[in-house]
Amino acid sequence: MKHAASRELYAYWQELRGRRPAPERAEIEPAAIRQILSEAFILALDHSAGYPFRLAGTRVCALLGRELKGESFLDLWDDMSRRMILDLLAVLADEWVGTVAGVTAHNASGESVDLELLLLPLSASRPSLARTIGVLAPFRTPQWIGLSPIGALTLGSRRHIGAAVEKRLLPRFLSPRSRRGLVVYDGGRS
Repeated sequence: MKHAASRELYAYWQELRGRRPAPERAEIEPAAIRQILSEAFILALDHSAGYPFRLAGTRVCALLGRELKGESFLDLWDDMSRRMILDLLAVLADEWVGTVAGVTAHNASGESVDLELLLLPLSASRPSLARTIGVLAPFRTPQWIGLSPIGALTLGSRRHIGAAVEKRLLPRFLSPRSRRGLVVYDGGRS
């Protein structure tokens, strides 16, 4: 993680989760992360609704030029990135695996901005309450923030993080199982 906001949220998330895969969503205390709230957001892990924003910080909203509450997170991404974001969110929801990624975007004038995306799972008592907390923060704050909204986001490099990765090193779609020289990969024909 390169951005200070990502590192701070991840440290707080790690502290709350302890030995569990993820902290409870009710444990998140906004005052504890007040320094990064403007760059933070919470998404509902509801695939049918496009993973809508439940909350979005002021800087995230300023980057995109609008209030994001209720909007689909998937709709922010270009066509090439949307499929990978869907996969990352599915792994996050199913396996409690977070992601840190590089993101690029351009405003209407063609000026680019490099951002860091952090997605971390939050556990809930019912699947309908499943959430992810994250950060979307620019590496340098452009002068035009709040004046010229960015367009579609493009996903760059990414890395998985969290308790599941620490235990077995790779999420399900990368993790081979070996036995006497034979490697079996999960998936394939059902």
